[in-house]
Amino acid sequence: MIGKITKIVSDTHYVSFENQLFPCKCRGIFRHNHIVPLVGDDVEFDIEKRVIEKILPRHNEFIRPAVSNIDQAFLITSLTSPNFSSDLLDKLIVLMELHKTTSIICITKEDLLTEKEKKSLMPILNYYSKIGYTVVSNTDLVTIKKLIKDKTSVFTGQTGAGKSTLLNKLNPNWKLQTGEISKALGRGKHTTRVVELFSIEEGNVLDTPGFSALDFKNYSKEDIRESFIEFQKFPCPFKDCSHTNEGECAVKKAVEKNEILSSRYHNYLKLIERRF
Repeated sequence: MIGKITKIVSDTHYVSFENQLFPCKCRGIFRHNHIVPLVGDDVEFDIEKRVIEKILPRHNEFIRPAVSNIDQAFLITSLTSPNFSSDLLDKLIVLMELHKTTSIICITKEDLLTEKEKKSLMPILNYYSKIGYTVVSNTDLVTIKKLIKDKTSVFTGQTGAGKSTLLNKLNPNWKLQTGEISKALGRGKHTTRVVELFSIEEGNVLDTPGFSALDFKNYSKEDIRESFIEFQKFPCPFKDCSHTNEGECAVKKAVEKNEILSSRYHNYLKLIERRF
């Protein structure tokens, strides 16, 4: 049988198959071969013996949290209280690009903006939409439900941006307390969270402590450069251009012409210089 691991507690792996959960153990050879199952793994398992026989190839794999096969990430982005953070947003987008995961920017608290703040922020959000990222409001539940369908999604973003509130609207049965948002990012003082995959709107949503440790030291500058997808529309004379000090850099010229958002470019520089 082919199922999906939705939760791991100690050495018990809960495998979802035909809307049922089967607590399973892994074959002993897994430990011998240093094979570590993850929440999100598609597996072959013996439904009678309740044993996982094989882990199928992964689309992607994250280290913290330890999850796999994530299709898309809803990057919950507050526009105020807390203030909009292009630094955090771009770091999360880069992380998802590096893991071949689709980023969906979900904005919150738009109704709390002044007209002056809207005029300042809307062009920035329009830029992300222009370069290919879906931007959706947390009030547009119809669109969010459509995006969730048939996908495995994770919700992550700023502390206090409204993740719990949004998840409660999508599935009131969860009854998450809005004050638990810091716990959802792994920052609660008295909590041990279990990463778990839930079925919702004909898709799956991962309840996870979040991507609290954004570490890019294992990625090359070239990896990070390629993760800023709009840079590829401005080919430089030299393929190995770092878009930093080169005189004929097409990307730097595009920034000067406001064809590339300056905050994106400066966030790129901070990432490759490891200044985050």
